[in-house]
Amino acid sequence: MMQQAIPYSSGKAWPSLSRAPEAWELKKIIGGAGEIRVAVEENPVVVVGRSGCFMVHVVRRLLLGQGVNPVVCEVGEDADEAAIMASLPPEAHDERRTSAATVTLPAVFVGGRLVGGLDRLMAVHISGELVPILKRAGALWL
Repeated sequence: MMQQAIPYSSGKAWPSLSRAPEAWELKKIIGGAGEIRVAVEENPVVVVGRSGCFMVHVVRRLLLGQGVNPVVCEVGEDADEAAIMASLPPEAHDERRTSAATVTLPAVFVGGRLVGGLDRLMAVHISGELVPILKRAGALWL
């Protein structure tokens, strides 16, 4: 059976659709650097990014595709990236980085350690290293 199209000007209400996937996303709004530190210490995968940033969405979709549901910590547009990174414990920083100030948002933390931004996460994923890192952090059980 074929359904009838609803003309745009008919005045009829559009059929109800299920909520958009963005409405399902669990996002944790973070107020300060201390709260980000707690989130990184208590969760296996944390993404820290600016509110409404499309790169945060890309990072989250990549991680969801691997079977991981990360905690997303959003900061305001005026947040100081260097101050956020400096507030994290030293073990959270990747030893290959020269300083915390070189990290840009979004920043991805797995197992309490900084993986990097979107570019670094993509490189780790493409090289096949992402799944073992996620398993060691306890984010994947397969």
